[in-house]
Amino acid sequence: MKIPSRCILGTRGSALALVQAEATESALRRSFPHMEIVRKVIKTTGDKRTDVALSEVAKADGTFDKGVFIKEIEEALEAGEIDIAVHSLKDLPTNLGAGFQLAAVLPRAAVRDVLISHDEGGLNRLKIGARVGTSSVRRAHQLQWLRKDLKISDLRGNVPTRIEKCAESGDYDAIVLAEAGLVRLGFLNKKSSAKNQPERLKKFPSLFATRMAESEFFPAAGQGAIGLEVRAEDAANLALAAALSHANSWLRTRAEREFLRLLDGGCNTPVGIFSKYLRGKLTLHARVFPENGGHPLCGQATGQDPLSVAHQLFHNLS
Repeated sequence: MKIPSRCILGTRGSALALVQAEATESALRRSFPHMEIVRKVIKTTGDKRTDVALSEVAKADGTFDKGVFIKEIEEALEAGEIDIAVHSLKDLPTNLGAGFQLAAVLPRAAVRDVLISHDEGGLNRLKIGARVGTSSVRRAHQLQWLRKDLKISDLRGNVPTRIEKCAESGDYDAIVLAEAGLVRLGFLNKKSSAKNQPERLKKFPSLFATRMAESEFFPAAGQGAIGLEVRAEDAANLALAAALSHANSWLRTRAEREFLRLLDGGCNTPVGIFSKYLRGKLTLHARVFPENGGHPLCGQATGQDPLSVAHQLFHNLS
């Protein structure tokens, strides 16, 4: 298969999306040093509408699930305006249209969620009735399951904007964001502090960050991973993207996304899942919350084949 001499990458324009596009470009340059690489920034529906909750954006736009962050990028991909779409993998629906294919996953970053608050101590030290901001139904359900007294408030905007709202608006006692994004944007060191103690957030010294273990606060399927999407019939760019894929990250995220697919789940499904791959064995853990709140269904499964483990986990939920 002849590798193309030129590649146009499509990405959202947020600070985090641009860092992820840069990581993809660097991976391409390492593997194909003579390739011409072009970046095309595309504004998506989710970027345009930050005044209402994501679920409401999807309803108003007629966009299913997390398509609010990929719709316009896929339109550009289908039209041949870009060759590879760069996504935060957790934003990419598990059921892609017939003309598209997830081709690769870059080496995965940390998967944990981080509580950012005005005081040290993490989730258990938040005051009674504390106001916590998030746009994620998964985070909202887990927060209220762990702390029924918390008041959950919708929080939109890119990562720096959300942090600024927490620091300056007075509307939030804490917010929850993904560790991967905070590290990629330079708000946290890649390596956590000893025993995951609260750390002062870089650029915002009045705020403290507590990295919550994935075994306690379950992340989203694909969290921390950068996914590369191509046209399903584009064999050349499929091969190009696949050359960048990280085997361990691909295996783990494939299992997580398959489990989500079996649930027929996505953006508005409050499900947390995390995986471990050690000594040739893959282990999945999941929490699936009722949409109206309450105790989650839980389960775990272990095996070697990612799809089989996902199916086993689906049947083990109780």
